[in-house]
Amino acid sequence: MLLKTRLFIYLFSLFLFILNVQASEWSGYMAGELRYFPDDPLSADQYEDINVSFSAQPEFSHEWDDGYQTFTFVPFVRLDQHDKERTHFDIRELTWLKAADNWELRVGIRKVFWGVTESQHLVDIINQSDLVDHPDTEEKLGQPMINLALIRDWGTVDLFLLPGFRERTFSGHEGRLYGNGIAIDTDQTRYQSGAKENHVDWALRWEHMLGDSDIGLSHFSGTNRDPRFLPGLDDKDQLVLTPYYEKMHQTGLDIQITKEDILWKLEAISRKGQQGRFTALTAGLEYSFVGVFESDADVGIVTEYLFDDRKDNAATFFENDVMLGLRLALNDVQSTELLAGGIFDLDSSGSFFLIEGSRRLGESWKLSLEAYLYANIPEDDLAYGFRREGFMQLELAWYF
Repeated sequence: MLLKTRLFIYLFSLFLFILNVQASEWSGYMAGELRYFPDDPLSADQYEDINVSFSAQPEFSHEWDDGYQTFTFVPFVRLDQHDKERTHFDIRELTWLKAADNWELRVGIRKVFWGVTESQHLVDIINQSDLVDHPDTEEKLGQPMINLALIRDWGTVDLFLLPGFRERTFSGHEGRLYGNGIAIDTDQTRYQSGAKENHVDWALRWEHMLGDSDIGLSHFSGTNRDPRFLPGLDDKDQLVLTPYYEKMHQTGLDIQITKEDILWKLEAISRKGQQGRFTALTAGLEYSFVGVFESDADVGIVTEYLFDDRKDNAATFFENDVMLGLRLALNDVQSTELLAGGIFDLDSSGSFFLIEGSRRLGESWKLSLEAYLYANIPEDDLAYGFRREGFMQLELAWYF
C-alpha cells in the first residue's frame, strides 16, 4: 500500500506540473445510464426494476520532447442510484511514456488488453475486472506497473513489473448482479501470499505478425485476478462470501489469422495454482459478408467454442459451451453497429443471450443499447444464482 501511495503522489505531482505547459489535450465522455431488471431479485435487500447512474471519464494527454515523451491521465467516476458499492472512483491511467526507435518505457497506472476472441478473453490477465461497473468483465481497473517494450524485427517483447494488487469490485448487498442473493464481504478478503495486496507480480509477452497471422505468447506470475469464494459470517452473523486470492502462473497463446473474409481466432491458457493445473481455450471464426444486398452494410457470423478441462469443477460459466452470434455494421455516417448472440451450454439446457448496439447522434453524442438474459439455468450450474439477473441497459454519452 505504501508503494502504491508513493507512486500516486509522484505521478500526481508530475500531472500538476504538466497542466501548466502547452501541447496538452483534453478529451473523454460523460454518460447517463438506465438499467431495467424485469425479474424480482433473490434477496429482499436488492432493488427492483429501475436503476439510474451517471459516469464520466475525462482524458488528459501531453506530449513533449518532439513526441518522444507523453503523459496521460484518465480518471473514472460513477454515481449510482441504489448501490453504494457501484458509486466509485478509479484512476484508469496515470502514465509517463518515454519512446525511442527500438524501445518504449511506461511507468504509472495503465490498462493493458490482450486477446482476440469475442465471447471471453482468457489471456487478458494484467488488469483486474471492475465487475461492479459491468458484469461482462470488459471494464478494467487501472494497474500500477513498469512496462518496458523492446521493438525488434522478429517481434515486440513487453516486460511488466506489477507492484500492488487490485481487488475485484463487487455489488453491495442492495445492488444487483452478484448472484445467489448472498452478499460478498470484501472486508474479509484473504490472500495465499503473506504479502497480501503488496505482492509484486510480473509478466512478459511476445507478439508478432507472420504473414496473415497475428501471434501473441505470454506468461504471468503473481496473484490470481479471479478469486475463489469462501463462506463466512459478517458482524451480524449473516452468511456472506469472502474472496480468496491465490498465487498462480499462467502461460497464454492468442492467434488471429486473416484469410480473405474469414477471421480465425484462438485463445488458450495453461494455469497452475493452489488447486493444481488446468487448461482452457476459446476458438472460433468470424465470417463477414461485405456489402450485403448491394449496400454499404457488412454482416458477420461469429461462432466460438469455449472449453475448460476442469469441467464441473471449473470456476467459470463456460467449461463446454458454444457461442453463436451475428454482427451488423451499417458503415453509415452514424457508425451504427449491432451484435446479437447467445452462449449455449452443451451439457445442459442453460443459455445466455446478449444484444449490444450503438449509434452516433450528431457529432458528439452516442446512444448504446444492451440486453442480457439468462435462460433455463439448472440448479447445479454455477450461473444459477444469476437466473433473475437479466437486464436491459440504455446509455447516452456525450463525447468531448
